[in-house]
Amino acid sequence: MKFMVLHGPNLNLLGTREPGIYGNQTLEDINDSLRELSVELGCELVFFQSNSEGELIDTIQSAAQNCHGILINPAAYTHTSIAIRDALSAVGLPSVEVHLSNIHHRETFRHTSMIAPVAIGQICGFGSYSYLLGLRALFNFVKNK
Repeated sequence: MKFMVLHGPNLNLLGTREPGIYGNQTLEDINDSLRELSVELGCELVFFQSNSEGELIDTIQSAAQNCHGILINPAAYTHTSIAIRDALSAVGLPSVEVHLSNIHHRETFRHTSMIAPVAIGQICGFGSYSYLLGLRALFNFVKNK
C-alpha cells in the first residue's frame, strides 16, 4: 500500500511557528515519525508540502495514479478551499484530514472544514500524534475495504 501525505501552508515553519499552538516538532520530525510507523504497518509514504493551493491540487490529482489514500493536513486551506475539497472528491481516494491543534477549540472561523465532508474522518488536537492516528486509520480503512 502506498499513501500520499500532504502538508499545507505554513507547516514548513513547524518547530518555530507558534509552538504554544503547534508544538516544537519540525515537519521533518513528523515525517520521520510517519516513516517509522509506515515500516511497522508495511506501507509506503510519499510526502509533499506546499504553501500553494494549486500545487496541492496537482499533487492530489497525481496521487490517483499510484496511491491508495491521502493523509492531509490542509492547514488554513481547511477553512477556505473548495478547490482542494473538489480535488479530493474527484480522485475518489479515501482521505483522512489531520490537524495538530483542535480546530474546534480555536477561533470560530476555524470550526468549519471544507475537507471533512469528503474525508473518511478527521483527527485533530493531538499534536503530531494526530498524523500517526490518521495514518493508522487510513491504513486500516484501505486494508479492510
